[in-house]
Amino acid sequence: MNLQEVMDYLESKGSEQTRKIYTNHGAPDNFFGVKVGDLKPIQKKEKNNHALALELYDTGNSDAQYLAGLIANPKEFSKADLEKWAKNAGWYMVSEYAVAWNVAESPLCMEICSEWIQSEDEKLQECAWAAMAAYLGIAPDEDIDKNYHASLIEYVEKNIHAAANRVRYCMNVYIIALGGAVAELTERCKQAGDTIGKVDVFMGKTSCKVPDIKSYISKMEDKGRIGKKKKTAKC
Repeated sequence: MNLQEVMDYLESKGSEQTRKIYTNHGAPDNFFGVKVGDLKPIQKKEKNNHALALELYDTGNSDAQYLAGLIANPKEFSKADLEKWAKNAGWYMVSEYAVAWNVAESPLCMEICSEWIQSEDEKLQECAWAAMAAYLGIAPDEDIDKNYHASLIEYVEKNIHAAANRVRYCMNVYIIALGGAVAELTERCKQAGDTIGKVDVFMGKTSCKVPDIKSYISKMEDKGRIGKKKKTAKC
């Protein structure tokens, strides 16, 4: 499929009901309102069509950007490409999922994220924390620098409440992901949950809540999910 064919498909699948849901979550005006399930046929057909993914992303339409993240080939991105995507994300569903998944699966993931978490750009920060959370869910245990991630626990404890809105959310998710992915840091992450306490994040006109770190990790323990890995960050 070419760009115009995909955009026509997306427009045909947009609905007012989905637009309203996305708007309540904070989506900007440039989108059709396409359910994620309706993106799956294109994802299956155009998987790893990186050239098409780049074209879709550059439209600025957030439905197209999300789809771009699903079909892109993470290994074909340069560092500059990923930074461009993160900075130009239409909203958090793009930056924290579509872009973050590709960062997570890139060989450059930890190099990029270690830089972005120190950036003054909020979009880079939120994408980095989300990407690291996704990375921890797919990386072999022996590839994870446990000392570095242990140092980030302390960093989050000190900085989360002063961070920007979505950055707070992604830091919270990161600690949960770390506690769930690395058994030797599980207890430390639960302790961080006690130290951090309640994390306040504006979630738009929704009833969504920020997950509690300690209780969420404890539930993962109860279900025997600590250390379990996925094959891919994308879903």
